[in-house]
Amino acid sequence: MPGTNSNIKLSCNDFRSVARALTIVENDLRSAGQILKDLSFTKNTPVIGITGPPGAGKSTLVNSLISNLVNHDKKIAILAIDPTSPFNLGSLLGDRIRMATHFNHPGVFIRSLATRGSLGGLSAKTIEMSDVLRAAGFDYVLIETVGVGQSEIEIAGLADITFVVLVPEAGDEIQSIKSGLMEIADAFIVNKADREGADVFANNLKKMVQQKGAQIPIFKTIASQNDGIAVVANFILASGDKKNTRKEFLLTEKAYKLIRHKRMAGVDKTKLQQAIAKAMSGAQFNLYSFVEEYL
Repeated sequence: MPGTNSNIKLSCNDFRSVARALTIVENDLRSAGQILKDLSFTKNTPVIGITGPPGAGKSTLVNSLISNLVNHDKKIAILAIDPTSPFNLGSLLGDRIRMATHFNHPGVFIRSLATRGSLGGLSAKTIEMSDVLRAAGFDYVLIETVGVGQSEIEIAGLADITFVVLVPEAGDEIQSIKSGLMEIADAFIVNKADREGADVFANNLKKMVQQKGAQIPIFKTIASQNDGIAVVANFILASGDKKNTRKEFLLTEKAYKLIRHKRMAGVDKTKLQQAIAKAMSGAQFNLYSFVEEYL
């Protein structure tokens, strides 16, 4: 039985056990620490990161990828990182309706996770929950990021394979694409390739990749029509035995985020907001003096 922990036997064949463990870990319930320390990994489960700007069609792309991968008898877990409302800290789950066709599929497990205030869109919980899914024995864990702030770069600290999804409308901005994306992308996906300028955009992207001496494949897809998705799925399937040359970097990034999260654990954002509101009522309020009390 894959990944066994305190009172919970994790298995990709038992979604209830997986959901229960994820809930305990996500909410830092009493046994969360023990569950994480007891995780065991009986198979090499690649984590696939899918990132890119809002509106690039990432959710539709993931939905199509799921359809292709399950046709190869693969068990897939999806961790969808949703934006968090800055007012009530709840996640906005609108994009999940695009994956509704797979909710009841026995080989597909889907879980949404709020960013929980992480500026880059990836919280320490993303790391912990993806490891729970890996320990459950899924064949692949797909993580779809919010695609704002620094999440495009941060996903490199978590994913074994990273896809950067772009659209033809980004053509005018091709030269201003963050250099960090060139370093973390294992492949670029030009989605909505039926739109005007898609070929020119893909060619310009290819030239830019070549100028930097990188060997990064560029795929063109129309995710809404399942066009080009099979090629991307085959790339994932062929990368199953690929040795991860960034292991040390990945683990360092994971450790850094987890340590930072633990050190910030005593700072409750809701209580912080209440304290700010109370402090602001004073005539001599100074933000830096206020922050000093927490250091």
